[in-house]
Parts: sequence; structure tokens; C-alpha cells
Amino acid sequence: MITQPKLPYSPDALAPYISERTVSLHFGKHTKAYFDTTNALIAGTEYEDMELDEIVRKSSGILFNNASQAWNHIFYFFTFNAEAVHEPEGHFLDKVKESFETVDNLKEAMKEAGKTLFGSGWVWLSSDADGKLLITQGKNAESPLKDGLYPLLCIDVWEHAYYLDYENRRVDYIDAQWNLIDWKIVAQRFDDIFEDF
Repeated sequence: MITQPKLPYSPDALAPYISERTVSLHFGKHTKAYFDTTNALIAGTEYEDMELDEIVRKSSGILFNNASQAWNHIFYFFTFNAEAVHEPEGHFLDKVKESFETVDNLKEAMKEAGKTLFGSGWVWLSSDADGKLLITQGKNAESPLKDGLYPLLCIDVWEHAYYLDYENRRVDYIDAQWNLIDWKIVAQRFDDIFEDF
């Protein structure tokens, strides 16, 4: 069984940028449904004893769609902190500058990727095996895990992520994310990837 973890903050902790109602529906219902469906699909199969990220890497079709969405949503919600560090610092800031020159350039590039992604999906900040940072779009449930990349940060641009709070103003929602994304968490993810290299 793949267990949906509990949020490390209360459902109202992200307001006013993401409302309690959105968190309750998005995490409590949408994300739960992906976990429930994944568990139903892996029962009695070769995937039953795998970790969620391994299922994402090795599966396809309906199982991939649900497992990847379960993984993506946990990655998304666990990047937030009501008392977030709002800018990269130290070594990770140096990595950002190597790839984007400035933090503002990174943010603008992610906003452009989110604005121009047609339909539903995700915007990702990932690292390749050499530590170079790059931004990719993922339609629907697409994940950088499938491409051998190391995800560091994502923005959910499915309408259910923002419509209650921002209606059709996707760009406003993307801009608001920077008030919640904790760069300390993102930097730690990067360090965890390369600590054994």
C-alpha cells in the first residue's frame, strides 16, 4: 500500500495565497483519489512492493497517470511553508545563477512555462546528473522522473489547483506561489541528490 502522508501544516496555513478550501479539496480529495486508485491498480501486481517513485519510473498508462499524480502532488504540497525562506541562499543560489543568472530570471521562466502550457499539467525545476538546473513543462501527469532528471520544485497548473481562488487567472496564481515555496526545502532536495556524488 502507498500511504498518502499528512500535510506538515494546517489546511489554512497557506492562506491567503491558497485558501483552506482549496487545500482541503485539492489535497484531501483530488490527491487522495490518486492514491486510492494507485493502490487498487497495484494490488497483486509486480508494483505492489515498490516505492511510489519507482512505480512512476516503471509504469505506463492508467497506473502511471495515477501514481505520477500522487507523487507530483506530494512533491508540490511539501514544498510549501507558511514561514518559507523566500529566496535561494548559499550554494544553491550559486547553482541558480549558473543556470539562470538571477533568481528573477528563474521565476520569470517558470511563469512563462506555466502560462504557455496548454491544458493541464506541471512546471518543473529539475537538475540533470551534472547539477545543471533546467525548467520543463509536463502535460497531465508527466514527470521528470521518466526522463532521468531530479525534480526540485514544481508548480501545479491543473485548474483544480487554482480555480477556486484565482478563477482563470493562472498567472496570478503562479506569481502567488513564490510567497509559499520554501527555498530551503528546494536546496535540501538538491543537496540530497548530490551528497553521495
